[in-house]
Amino acid sequence: MFNRSFHNLFMESMILGATLLANTSVHAEDRNLVAVTRTQTNNLVLGIAKLSLSPNHPRFGDNSLETTIAQTPKIPAINSDASVQNTNSMSQVTSVSQFSDVQPTDWAFGALQSLVERYGCITGYLNSTYRGNRAITRYEFAAGLNACLSRINELIATATSDLVTKEDLTTLQRLQAEFSPELATLQGRVDSLEARTAELEANQFSTTTKLSAEAIFVITNAFQGSVNGDNTVFQDRVRLVFKTSFTGKDNLYTRLTAGNTTLLQLPGGSAEGLQTFNLAPSNNNLSLDWLSYYFPVGNKIDAYIGAVNGVLYDFVPTLSPYLESASGGGRALTEFASSSPIYRIGGGAGGGFNYRFSDQLVLSLGYLAGDHASPQPDRGFFNGQYSAFGQIAWNPNKNSGIGLTYVNAYQNRGAIFDLGSSFTLVGTAQANTPFERTITNSYGVEAFYKFSPRFAVNGFFGYTNAKNLAGSGSADIWYYALGLAFPDLGKQGNLGGVIVGAEPYRGGNPAPANDLSLHIEGFYKYQLTDNIAITPGVIWITAPAQNDDNQDAVIGTVRTTFTF
Repeated sequence: MFNRSFHNLFMESMILGATLLANTSVHAEDRNLVAVTRTQTNNLVLGIAKLSLSPNHPRFGDNSLETTIAQTPKIPAINSDASVQNTNSMSQVTSVSQFSDVQPTDWAFGALQSLVERYGCITGYLNSTYRGNRAITRYEFAAGLNACLSRINELIATATSDLVTKEDLTTLQRLQAEFSPELATLQGRVDSLEARTAELEANQFSTTTKLSAEAIFVITNAFQGSVNGDNTVFQDRVRLVFKTSFTGKDNLYTRLTAGNTTLLQLPGGSAEGLQTFNLAPSNNNLSLDWLSYYFPVGNKIDAYIGAVNGVLYDFVPTLSPYLESASGGGRALTEFASSSPIYRIGGGAGGGFNYRFSDQLVLSLGYLAGDHASPQPDRGFFNGQYSAFGQIAWNPNKNSGIGLTYVNAYQNRGAIFDLGSSFTLVGTAQANTPFERTITNSYGVEAFYKFSPRFAVNGFFGYTNAKNLAGSGSADIWYYALGLAFPDLGKQGNLGGVIVGAEPYRGGNPAPANDLSLHIEGFYKYQLTDNIAITPGVIWITAPAQNDDNQDAVIGTVRTTFTF
């Protein structure tokens, strides 16, 4: 903070240095870390707050401006921060009259005019404002002082020293002496930052690719209801993800996966209760299990191409902002609890896009083929198994959203809810394979509402009509659920969840498999560190395989997820 003698000095010297810093933008995460390199000292520093000076408020203080990023669903339009960038970005000015909020009657007008028009070390915001009433810290003031000192040195070096008056130099010398500790600290930060930057550049993995990873250790057991009996197992899965960008706006994802997970089998070949970590190769074999490319087309379209194991929820908003795991180990335990089974109809290779009518309304269209690589009859990209998808999602605000979904699909092998493979993810066998060859039409509605930052509700309802292409008849398949999410339960990063619903089941199925199976799941993710989370949970399946004669399945799991 300023002492009184310094304030008097400041007023006597026409506050030359006091206004030199009032041009820079605020970034809440960086406002106390000033990044100035030696080649950039002629520009004022990004990431610092505004100077606040008036006759009645002569002190510099900490800026209290805060930026809050709301948790939103995965609709790209809602996550746009263009308005924030336009407000906080800077623009060079050549005349003080360009500032809409600066008047000739302002007490600091003369000093500001001198700094703008004589020295050129003042910039403003893109909305033509100066914002002279904001407070800054002494370190931030020192950064601006350093910038103007450099500007004066440039004027002297380029034979324009006549622009620099003796009085200004005297004032700057006094300011430099007053702020010498802060300037020294700033120089140390610059040196440290340059050294760290050089080290990162020398040891970076790639100029275009970033590596991230997830490792899961899990102890799980079906205490009752499994055909394998009561038998505790310790399993693992590891994923390495290479994220490559060629233009800065696109992303190519290449994922390698290994694991030794084995299903806890329920009666009748049911996939109920399948957990997200079960999606892995066996025997810890390494496999390329995902290859996808994302890129923008203009300002309103986000396009997607899936080459290996592409799925709908790769790019489509599922309106399950807290429970959607996308087969990862960070949220819900099971595939069913993550989001509606309608997003698991079909998969393989293909593409799609999200078209933003506005920040609230998004149209998603896609086509994926499961037999895309085979030239055999009844196979290939257009003649084999496929799913054609359409959805309209509306988010009236950051706290709510609703989606209407339609999928037309053809299955000539495997199951309906299989991501285009022969691996069933959700539901009973009666619902997944009602016929040998089927054409399905599926309809779904999904929604969520966030009551507060610590409590949200989401749910879905879906219906699939499957027609028999190898004979006559059809099957009605139903699925629905209600989920409760408790973000930051206990501490930041934690997540509690409860899900109750029915996995896909065939309505009107012949006895004895004509009962209603319910899925009840509860879990609590405890964020031990930034990179380690432990998630215990219980999954309870009533009447597995739609048969009350089968004992209820109770599965306990303790999942530890490492991310880096």
